Amino acid sequence: MDDFDCDVLIVGGGPTGVTLASLLAGRGISVIVAEKETGIFPLPRAAHIDHEGMRILQEAGAAEAVMAASRHTSRYEFRNANGKVLLCFDGADRIGPGGWPVANMIHQPSVEAALRASLAERAPDALRRGWEMVGFAQDIEGVTARFATPQGECSVRARWLVGADGARSPVRKACAIAFEDLGFEEPWLVVDVLVDDPSRLPAANLQICDPARPTTCVLLGEGRHRWEFMILPGESAEAISTPASVERLLTPWNVAGAVRIERTAVYTFRARIAEQWRKERVLLAGDAAHQTPPFAGQGLCSGLRDAANLAWKLAESVKGGADATLLDTYQPERAPNLRATIDMAIMMGRMVCTTSRVGAVVRDAKLGLARMLGKLPDAPPAYPPLATGAIMSGASAAGSYFPQAIASNGARLDDVLGPDMALISRSALAEEPLAPFADVLREWLDSHRADAVLIRPDRYVFGAGDAHELKQQWHTALRAA
Repeated sequence: MDDFDCDVLIVGGGPTGVTLASLLAGRGISVIVAEKETGIFPLPRAAHIDHEGMRILQEAGAAEAVMAASRHTSRYEFRNANGKVLLCFDGADRIGPGGWPVANMIHQPSVEAALRASLAERAPDALRRGWEMVGFAQDIEGVTARFATPQGECSVRARWLVGADGARSPVRKACAIAFEDLGFEEPWLVVDVLVDDPSRLPAANLQICDPARPTTCVLLGEGRHRWEFMILPGESAEAISTPASVERLLTPWNVAGAVRIERTAVYTFRARIAEQWRKERVLLAGDAAHQTPPFAGQGLCSGLRDAANLAWKLAESVKGGADATLLDTYQPERAPNLRATIDMAIMMGRMVCTTSRVGAVVRDAKLGLARMLGKLPDAPPAYPPLATGAIMSGASAAGSYFPQAIASNGARLDDVLGPDMALISRSALAEEPLAPFADVLREWLDSHRADAVLIRPDRYVFGAGDAHELKQQWHTALRAA
């Protein structure tokens, strides 16, 4: 049974699935994306993409279009009921290690449109709209999936299937994969608005830690803003969503006449991780594999990181000659980063979601003391490097995130390196095309006392040291992951 319709079948045409498809197509891997909806969901959902996510979109061919519609602010503030700043993360508009601004406030439908446009250029027939999965069966060579389509039922045969089909993931359910519940579940009302007078809206992203009504107020993409209101015990989703209730909740912000309601929706913020991300020829990505509360702005970013991790490993398995066990490194590499992301979001959520007045007073006092002692962080904690997986254990910088240098003319390093692994040695720094980045790259090599660095396709460091040994160890790792 080797008559394949594509190398990789992706179920789910949201940002994670389409990004993965575009990354695969850029590596010459044939791909089909099956999306049950006929069009992009027209209203905002995710609000934020960080510098690392933008770097992934850069490779996917969508970064410039996404950036054009993004908004930026330098501050993310946590305030108490009296407006006192309890905690502030500054510098969110600065360029991060990924070579893009640290925080980019986005309009998700615009992001999805940019991703689909890029995929259409790379693989014109990849996206199949109105395709709903009926079921699938896998064998030692691949997966055969059945779909209900506008033209009737059809089947697709692929070497690999990726479920990027959301929190309710039919793919995950068909594999009987359970979730690990990380103990956070809170219902919130989300109110998205169109902005007519931006001068009357806050310029910073805000978390209002008011026990009477924990509230979030953040920028979205150009011309939009968002409020999120915690639903308190005893309140119903139906009652708090009425126009009169929404008007009452927005009254303290004094934005009447400055904004128009685009939509209201009730979401339950959860923290969960699937117990398995790979089951033989089937893998999970994005919300199908994990869900995080939104307080750290990492929901969409986590799915993009999944796509970047999976894309090069699937490509190596399909046409690079790598052992399929390379894909067993996916969950061990991503899960610790994901858990750190969720832990940070839960920490922020617990801080925001305190509804006890006594608890709020204690919280404010603790934060005030920490501020006096100079122990408050001025930025979110860094995510952990890769500790295991497809890295050269024991080598300098192995598992760390390699920064993207920007040349004086605005050129970005990744556009020179291309989508494959990159071996950068000192001897190559004076030559084109690396010469414009030579000073930054030499400084990095100096800081790690290395003659060369091997950078994985997802821009994590395989290792730094001797160029010949790095290349040899890389090929060994791909064959015996």
